[in-house]
Amino acid sequence: EVQLVESGGGLVQPGGSLTLSCAASGFNVTHSVMSWGRQAPGKVIEWVATFLIWGGTETADSRFTITRDNIRNMVYLQMSDLRPEDTAVYYCVRGTWDVVRAGKKFGSWGQGSQVTVSS
Repeated sequence: EVQLVESGGGLVQPGGSLTLSCAASGFNVTHSVMSWGRQAPGKVIEWVATFLIWGGTETADSRFTITRDNIRNMVYLQMSDLRPEDTAVYYCVRGTWDVVRAGKKFGSWGQGSQVTVSS
């Protein structure tokens, strides 16, 4: 069974940093495209970053970095210089940016991790 479990969310002050973790099970992350998406209250799901199978990455914002740990079968999202507008539920997704933008009906999604940026 494919399962994705996010952790590491919480409350952070503007300008701060946070790293989200995604533990994958039931498949090997080295054989899948892995992405992060987010959804702010009242807004559509937004693509954040993608880690390609061959090791390349794509991000929507240079403040965010996606990495992969092949041994631990995990994916991470490092976020820096956080702003109040980054407040959202962040999701780990097995799939490309198109899968993220298409919504939760496609691919495999974690339960989400809340990130709140506020002073």
